[in-house]
Amino acid sequence: MAAKTGPTIRRMQLGQELRRLREQADGGGELGRGITRGQAVRGTSVSESTLHRVERGLTSLPRVQDLKSLLKRYGVSDPSDIEFLLDIHKGSLNRGWWSQYRLFMPSGFNIGVGLEGDAKILRIYQPDVMFGLFQTAAYARAMFESAKPVDERNTEFVERNIEIRMRRKEVITRSDHPVEIHAILDEAVLRRVYGGPEVMREQYEHLAELAALENVTVQILPMGQPVYRSHQNFILMEFEPPLPTVVSVDGFTSVNVTDKDTEIWAYRRRFDAMRAEAGGPRLTPDFLKRAARELEQQ
Repeated sequence: MAAKTGPTIRRMQLGQELRRLREQADGGGELGRGITRGQAVRGTSVSESTLHRVERGLTSLPRVQDLKSLLKRYGVSDPSDIEFLLDIHKGSLNRGWWSQYRLFMPSGFNIGVGLEGDAKILRIYQPDVMFGLFQTAAYARAMFESAKPVDERNTEFVERNIEIRMRRKEVITRSDHPVEIHAILDEAVLRRVYGGPEVMREQYEHLAELAALENVTVQILPMGQPVYRSHQNFILMEFEPPLPTVVSVDGFTSVNVTDKDTEIWAYRRRFDAMRAEAGGPRLTPDFLKRAARELEQQ
């Protein structure tokens, strides 16, 4: 049975289909089929910029009539095709669990959260801190508290972001289609201490438990070897066909999500290069035990 899809992936599906229909629509020109976004929205209440965002899966059409107008312009007349797209549109308007936390998320972060819940595979790299889906509540709290006075955040911001992380983690252990994760962590992630030895020991143990799951693979990229390492953390998200792979990259105050072929190609090369240089998954449990012992000796 196929996994249920959330509103973010529905927006992605609808946007991809609308772009395909627009590019195949009869424009009546000498160069054959296809119309521009400007031609598509002419005579409708939809702006060209809105259609651009809809096709990229960043937003939904606000009204059913807007979708019907576009489908008519694209020459879609089969009742079953129209009903199928109207159903996707209806699903795209639903609010995900994360919508209540939008005020506490950086720009673009809500899109990434929505997509990771519907992804089939996540390929991630983290050079600085523990990957969000792997963090314990104590580690997350220590990390946010350390930045609280510098970033001028309040206690509510800290608590809400911890809640977000704990909710996000459910995609790993849910009974219905848990996401497959292949994570590469720079050794610095595990050497950098947040909250003290007790917090770190708990984090090591939790990571070892996750790494033992069939759907989770964890590799450590060693600090002491001259290997290639990206300076950006990123998540490659793969979905069931025909949806494209997307990559999510954190900035200082925002998260950028794109499905551009050139970007996907570049981040896949980076991931594959680091995967080849990192220690094998079987070495991860022993590394975590050794890190815990060394922490006790400090």
